[in-house]
Amino acid sequence: MTNQLHWPIEPVSTTLDHRIWDKLNRKTKPPGSLGKLEHLAFQLARIQGTLTPTLRDPVVLVFAGDHGIAQSGLVNPYPQEVTYQMVMNFLQGGAAINVLSNVAKMKVMVVDSGVNHQFEPSLPMIHAKMGLGTADYRTERAMSLETCHLAIQKGSEVVSSIIEKGTNVIGFGEMGIGNTSSASLIISTVCNIPLVECVGQGTGAVGDFLDQKRKTLQSAQEFHGLDSREDADTILATFGGYEIAHMVGGMLEAASRQCLILVDGFISTTAFLVAHKMQPQIKEYAIFTHRSEERGHTKALGYLEADPLLDLKMRLGEGTGCAASYPLLQMSITMMNDMASFDSAGVSGKTDP
Repeated sequence: MTNQLHWPIEPVSTTLDHRIWDKLNRKTKPPGSLGKLEHLAFQLARIQGTLTPTLRDPVVLVFAGDHGIAQSGLVNPYPQEVTYQMVMNFLQGGAAINVLSNVAKMKVMVVDSGVNHQFEPSLPMIHAKMGLGTADYRTERAMSLETCHLAIQKGSEVVSSIIEKGTNVIGFGEMGIGNTSSASLIISTVCNIPLVECVGQGTGAVGDFLDQKRKTLQSAQEFHGLDSREDADTILATFGGYEIAHMVGGMLEAASRQCLILVDGFISTTAFLVAHKMQPQIKEYAIFTHRSEERGHTKALGYLEADPLLDLKMRLGEGTGCAASYPLLQMSITMMNDMASFDSAGVSGKTDP
């Protein structure tokens, strides 16, 4: 691991732990009766180092990138062109992430991480293209180690610019035909889990096509011969996409700035897994928003010992889990900040025996 890939992520302070729980337990309810909402409030207050946490200008970043293997048609039933077509749909406000974020009142920002299409510079997106898609990792690394490092750094810069404007909660989503294949390979390698347990449908690979996808990815894994002892950046450069590398850097930057990270589903969790391998303390700043139907996602969550907020049988990506879960965060801090205490409401509290 090179020195340039280091973000000073401080462990979350435990100084206020007792006071945070004391405040929550004094609310007009039995202690712990609001379950995960109380733990959410505790985590947010702890990250922000305050008894009155706030959520400011929430953003969902949708990182988009293409994958060289997708041009073979061996792992994805949809053509690669769908990536840029969906990016245009995001920009026009017609995708699932747009409508869900409208309800949650989160801003959607699209990042061109490496789509195989030249977008007009005037389009309302973040232009951060690392290339016209990655290489085909069946026969070579998806990207060079140098390019991987540059992509991680660029993702960090994208997130830094957003935090500078006042945002303190960022959801990480993505779009990229073929990226469930990259995610499967990365999870299998990092977590030392058999690849067959990590490969799922993606955009709709079923039956014989799913078997073909598994065999293709198994061959690629054997070709490179990596295992969990490899550095995180080597694994990412070998199998990853530019959108995944951008998310890695963005997540590391967010945690280093005490900004809350909302992790979406399968692909976003894969990026988090790489960031976590680089700096494990990042986990204290993350909320895993939902459990994807992609089989590899449950494996990655188990490895991280992460407990997702929702299980809605979703597997779309785009950051939709971030938007779906965000109202729960709002509820948790509103409860902590606005709900009456036993003392303020004149309600008798629990009496000790």
